[in-house]
Amino acid sequence: MSKKSLFSKLTAGTSLLVVGLGIGIGVSSLTNISEMSAFTPSFTSTEENSDSDAFSSIARIPEMNRNGNVNFVAEVVQDVGPAVVRINASRTVSTRVPPVFNDPFFRRFFGDQIPEMPQEETREGTGSGFIISADGKILTNAHVVEGASEVSVNLKDGRVLQGKVLGSDALTDLAVIQVEADNLPVARLGNSDDLIIGEWAIAIGNPLGLDNTVTTGIISATGRSSAQIGVGDKRLDFIQTDAAINPGNSGGPLLNAQGEVIAINTAIIRNAQGLGFAIPVNRAAEIAEQLIADGRVDHPYIGISMVSITPQNRQRIESQGFTVAPDDEGVLVVQVAPNSPGARAGLQPGDIITNIGQDSVRDAETVQKAVASSRVGNDLALRLRRNTEEVNLNVTLGVLPTR
Repeated sequence: MSKKSLFSKLTAGTSLLVVGLGIGIGVSSLTNISEMSAFTPSFTSTEENSDSDAFSSIARIPEMNRNGNVNFVAEVVQDVGPAVVRINASRTVSTRVPPVFNDPFFRRFFGDQIPEMPQEETREGTGSGFIISADGKILTNAHVVEGASEVSVNLKDGRVLQGKVLGSDALTDLAVIQVEADNLPVARLGNSDDLIIGEWAIAIGNPLGLDNTVTTGIISATGRSSAQIGVGDKRLDFIQTDAAINPGNSGGPLLNAQGEVIAINTAIIRNAQGLGFAIPVNRAAEIAEQLIADGRVDHPYIGISMVSITPQNRQRIESQGFTVAPDDEGVLVVQVAPNSPGARAGLQPGDIITNIGQDSVRDAETVQKAVASSRVGNDLALRLRRNTEEVNLNVTLGVLPTR
């Protein structure tokens, strides 16, 4: 299947932003995890009473609507369900004998009774994904296959196929897997730019090892930044939903009422209810295309740490030794990474970015999106306030160094 046909329904995404050192001031932190380590299921009593039948008739989603048709959620599940897969990832982890066991004093008393510990052990993990091409390309989260020595894919029809990771990008938490098969069912991709807050959202995945689980909700919000949900090491905007997302849902599709993939389920916030986050499919499709073509993604970056100049941040800014005038607006450059594009262009700590091209800058997110909409090698025209002077600089965006 050609890239054009695969992504024909998507509007063009933007290149990923990386400003380099991260925001060091004024960033709220939430404890966020992609997978929870513990979960307590709830159970419903099967004991019948006079009220139970009445309650269940109200709570149960009817199988048929007034016209005798299957309800829209059931239609979506029947249509898309075969394209949703379970991903099993095996990881080989090195183990070490605790240092105390090697202590001569300890060995005097226990000798050969010290247990032998394996040098390596295999750990299994599961996640979700969905098929994006009939020849076996599958989109999922990068953390589902991170460090995996072996990947297998369970199809809904019962087949188990060996998978190969074509490419993985930790910064956007996306990966593409290839299985050897033909004429596979394909999930249709929608347009995440057209989402309306309050519209239906349907999640399909394999939470907690329970395959082919369906949950429903709405789109609660769009454009949630990585800083807002506590994953500052990512460079994405997220879709928020109240459709239940649990460990194992990662990488599975979030669907609209028409059965189109609008996002990839990826994150939850510990101890919160009704707060799930997903990567918009337009962005994911762009990253997937690069992973399929090159096996990697080159992310543009400037190489600065910055903070928005707001009343809430001024005290923190001044506590770091920077001086801002009462009427200063824009984004303060806190640090400039050595040998970065920003350093080569002449950016300095204390500079205040006021404009990018002809557009004014009021917050760090504006700078992030401007870099994201550009490409490696392109110039970004910045207007700065340096002390009392106006300075114009062109920054040539570089490739984010890999860790």
